[in-house]
Amino acid sequence: MIKFSKVAVATIAALTLAACGDDSSSSNSDSEVVTLTPVEYELTFTNLTNGQPISPPAVILHDSGELWSIGEPASDALELLAESGDSTEIQTLSLVTNLAVSSGPALPGETISVTVSHTDTVDYLSFASMLGNTNDAFTGINKLDLSDLVINESVTYRTSAYDAGTEANTESAETVPGPAANGEAYNAERDDINDFVSMHAGIITNADGLSTSVLTYQQKFDNPVLSVTITRLK
Repeated sequence: MIKFSKVAVATIAALTLAACGDDSSSSNSDSEVVTLTPVEYELTFTNLTNGQPISPPAVILHDSGELWSIGEPASDALELLAESGDSTEIQTLSLVTNLAVSSGPALPGETISVTVSHTDTVDYLSFASMLGNTNDAFTGINKLDLSDLVINESVTYRTSAYDAGTEANTESAETVPGPAANGEAYNAERDDINDFVSMHAGIITNADGLSTSVLTYQQKFDNPVLSVTITRLK
């Protein structure tokens, strides 16, 4: 019979524990592999109006939130865009996962494109643009779910005009920023009697009885005001 000393037994026990510890450490070092699915969308915009320049569309990808809600007050970011075409505050909203802004506006009858991408899939796509020859009209798509859109597939939408409800629709030379008036682009004071987002009633003009208006029939518009085709490239 083989006899082990107490020292030998203790040594074997220590080595066994050390080996177990090494196995545990090796197991814990294994990390789960995360697979990302890059996405890329091309948006092609066509201005359908006769006399309304559409400000450079600000396209965002996001997983939550929305840019506006009908019947609710416009955010400060949307107010700035709807009154001036400036999308810088929309670009910095916390809901934005990634974004792209076209290099220029879409003039009446003109078609422009912009591409937006992200390193992984996202839940929603939204965009907003101002109708330049108005006080605070804008158009866009709000919280569009593109999860079913496959690579090389396209969808086309026609968008309506909304009233941000942040500025009275006087159509005056002092308050319309577009080329028809060259007035003030943005004023933080909210002087519309309805401080909420709604469908836009359209241009009235001086000829229609709005004495303050400098706009003409050329700036009038009917819905839809913009056509957008979205193609998934990746």
